[in-house]
Amino acid sequence: MTGFIKEQGIIAPMLANNIDTDVIMPKQFLKGIDRKGLDRGVFFDQRFLANGERNPDFVLNQAPWSSAKFLATGSNFGCGSSREHAVWGLKQLGIRAIIGTSFGGIFFDNCQRNGLLVIELSDEQMQYFSEQVVRSDLGQIDIDLPEQSITVGEQCLAFEIEALRKNALLSGLDAIGSTLQRKDAITQFERKHLQANPWLA
Repeated sequence: MTGFIKEQGIIAPMLANNIDTDVIMPKQFLKGIDRKGLDRGVFFDQRFLANGERNPDFVLNQAPWSSAKFLATGSNFGCGSSREHAVWGLKQLGIRAIIGTSFGGIFFDNCQRNGLLVIELSDEQMQYFSEQVVRSDLGQIDIDLPEQSITVGEQCLAFEIEALRKNALLSGLDAIGSTLQRKDAITQFERKHLQANPWLA
């Protein structure tokens, strides 16, 4: 996976509460045997009209947010069914980070496993942040993971993140990669355990 250190980009406001994974990735895009083409499925029913044309009223079809690298979301984003396709599709669409106050638990974990940074702000921080991101003239924001900060205009917002999750994102490691960092310790444990319990061999 691609690591996340410092990123700069446009952030799109999607501030409705309880946007679930069925909305993020509709069920018809779950049929494939691989992950190809999932970027088209992201918010499909909102991005496209019945005739297949782009919906001009949807935020990700509007300038400057059509080139967004980040999303600002309402509370409980990613709730609902546990479809990892939602995260795969967001990544294919070019989304590198999602910022909100709370997220669906499984969605949150799936983001971690796939290198998509999820940032939880306090209600107070998010109120200010939301007021800024709806401005079409905001320009780009900066996210600095090592410093755990978001720069929005003249303001710098600090955020918290678990150390293990931060390290995995910085290093571009999925769950297997994180485990393999401890390969020597695991091998040593296995050797000692088999010596103490030879009947297991």
